[in-house]
Amino acid sequence: MHLPIRKKRARELGLAFEGATGPNNAITDVPGVLVGYSTIIEGRGELRQGHGPVRTGVTAILPRGRGRELRPVWAGFHALNGNGEVTGVQWIKHAGHFYGPVCITNTHSVGTVHEAVTGWMIEHYAEAFAEKHIWAMPVVGETYDGRLNDINGQHVRPRHVHEALETASDGAIAEGNVGGGTGMVAYDFKGGTGTASQVVSLDGQDYTVGVLVQANHGVRDWLTILGVPVGRQLAEGRLGETEMGSIIVVIATDIPMLPHQLERVAQRGSIGIGRNGTPGGNSSGDMFLAFSTANLISRDEFISARRNMECVPDEWFDPIYLATVRAIDEAIVNAMLAAEDMEILKPAGKICRAIDSAALVELLKAHGKA
Repeated sequence: MHLPIRKKRARELGLAFEGATGPNNAITDVPGVLVGYSTIIEGRGELRQGHGPVRTGVTAILPRGRGRELRPVWAGFHALNGNGEVTGVQWIKHAGHFYGPVCITNTHSVGTVHEAVTGWMIEHYAEAFAEKHIWAMPVVGETYDGRLNDINGQHVRPRHVHEALETASDGAIAEGNVGGGTGMVAYDFKGGTGTASQVVSLDGQDYTVGVLVQANHGVRDWLTILGVPVGRQLAEGRLGETEMGSIIVVIATDIPMLPHQLERVAQRGSIGIGRNGTPGGNSSGDMFLAFSTANLISRDEFISARRNMECVPDEWFDPIYLATVRAIDEAIVNAMLAAEDMEILKPAGKICRAIDSAALVELLKAHGKA
């Protein structure tokens, strides 16, 4: 597996992002949340459908770690622009919860990943599936990587999904050209996987809001970082005039919230990605999933007993919204800073360049933002 070069993140470069972060500034700062990747980088040269080059992968998020007992995760979902797919969201919208992992991949691999995650859940929660009438509705999101990857070759296989699930860990996680983000483009720069977190203090107790993004959206002129229209000034290497991608944002927290409250948090994903300049293009699937790991109960308790759900009052939500917006904004920039140059396959002959961190810092310094 290709291991990305460790590059400096936004705060390490001195970019003036606000708010206190968790210890890893990552979605894995939310207790119990694990993240794993399968990164597929194979072949070179001219695109031959079915033969590569391959630049894709799978990202897996395990909201409740590797516990063997099925436990619901409380959730909400929102789409700013629906030109994309996240499976399982109809039940999330109606029931307010889901079971199992969240996976993100490329557009043409959703079916493969869905089938593989279903198989993994049947095996991982074998006792429950063998003895009870339980069905799996995996949550699988996608963005389009066809400019940098042989997407029509459908190279993601069940083994890649299992690799992402079985290698998932807590702590610091890789960003940029990893997992589902491997072949992605953001604002005509190399995009990919990014993460960040914020600490929120409510009623004297600290909680965490963590996000993971698969950034594959925007055109260069839109790009804004810390209020500075950097895309217009870092114009070299533009790829086109129209948007061709999407962004998936997964928001995790340990704050006790009800599903309708989590849906409202998910809605703030629109503001989070808007801070970077996107208006939510017509061709973009801008989709946001929010979940809370609080209110931990077993599936049996969930379906057979009265629920005693703890939640914070709506009047406490302003700092939660702000933390969500800040973390998404920073995670997108982290994704771009971590990314590495990649050859464009269709149309051939260009390189999708990673953003020049030194030029970005110099520009932001001139505006007092670094």
